[in-house]
Amino acid sequence: MPWDRLTEARNPMEQDVESPIIRKPKLPKQAREDLPKHLAEIDRAKKIQRYVQKDGKCNVHHGNVRETYRYLTDIFTTLVDLKWRFNLFIFVLVYTVTWLFFGFMWWLIAYLRGDLDHIADNQWTPCVNNLNGFVSAFLFSIETETTIGYGYRVITDKCPEGIVLLLVQSVLGSIVNAFMVGCMFVKISQPKKRAETLVFSTNAVISMRDGRLCLMFRVGDLRNSHIVEASIRAKLIKSKQTKEGEFIPLNQTDINVGYNTGDDRLFLVSPLIICHEINQNSPFWDISQAHLAKEELEIVVILEGMVEATGMTCQARSSYVSSEIKWGYRFTPVLTLEDGFYEVDYNSFHDIYETDTPTCSAKDLADMANRARLPLTWSLASKLSQQGLPESEQEGPETKTNLEDQGKSEKTERNGDIANLESESKV
Repeated sequence: MPWDRLTEARNPMEQDVESPIIRKPKLPKQAREDLPKHLAEIDRAKKIQRYVQKDGKCNVHHGNVRETYRYLTDIFTTLVDLKWRFNLFIFVLVYTVTWLFFGFMWWLIAYLRGDLDHIADNQWTPCVNNLNGFVSAFLFSIETETTIGYGYRVITDKCPEGIVLLLVQSVLGSIVNAFMVGCMFVKISQPKKRAETLVFSTNAVISMRDGRLCLMFRVGDLRNSHIVEASIRAKLIKSKQTKEGEFIPLNQTDINVGYNTGDDRLFLVSPLIICHEINQNSPFWDISQAHLAKEELEIVVILEGMVEATGMTCQARSSYVSSEIKWGYRFTPVLTLEDGFYEVDYNSFHDIYETDTPTCSAKDLADMANRARLPLTWSLASKLSQQGLPESEQEGPETKTNLEDQGKSEKTERNGDIANLESESKV
């Protein structure tokens, strides 16, 4: 046996040590639940499927749509919703097709009238002067539809069919221009581009504000031109099962961010912190910090208003999954007073800092607050009156103590009188 083979046979473990093969074990579900907390949160964040992306795009695809003809009934909106590359392709294609079609029609008229056979005949009056082929007919079509009019090719009054075709092309060309130019104008000035400068905080926070547990997130506008009539809405996206056993996927529940008080109407000049008070009507009433870490939910926030420059309605969206809701944090202030003006520091727009916050739910916090408001000792009369005992027995401990003291004093006085009478009788 060669020496190298003998070495391999005698020291097989050394080969394993030199070139180990590390394979990541596939942990069972129970073992995955026992991972460290931060690893579990990372793994859960990867599994959560967003309903709305952070940039506002809805993560919903429509499949098996059989009534596709409905898209053609609203062709203008369909063209506007297309991507830019398809929109530009259709824009160029429509103009090219119309020019080619009417160029062919002008060539066909010249061919049928015999103008192409009398090109060098000065005695012949053609339908279009200096039209000697399809290329020249195509150029004349472009000049007619775009109203350029170079003056070299011109229609004559001896061609009634050419006059009719000129009218049709002029009217149809105006319609095509209005449709395609309008489509491009709306595409360029779409309010979705204005929403790019409306920013939301990366995380939402839960902390105390004015003695109440609140859910908060921050919004801001990067432009100097304001959003007119700005309003904010929020919805909780969470699957639920009814009492009858019906499963409702992605159920939407309104989150009150100031609808009753008017706080949902924003004057968005500087960044604002939107606050949702967690009360009995809130879907977060029973959720604690530990419970929130296990929930699979998503908060969708919608900011909408009119663009001051164009007057068009604009809408910006974002979302927060459970891993992006930080319990026990607040937002860092970004507004400072300078010499004659206020300055916003957008470097700290997404920054948060930790603060003392109860880890229990708002319901438990309210129960503890109610118990703390009760007096330390209740009068016995109030307790007995709640139990329905007679009034003669509804006496507090202080009353009973006074009566007992009075009874003892009277008894002492009587005993003293009796002792004096006995001493007097003996004398």
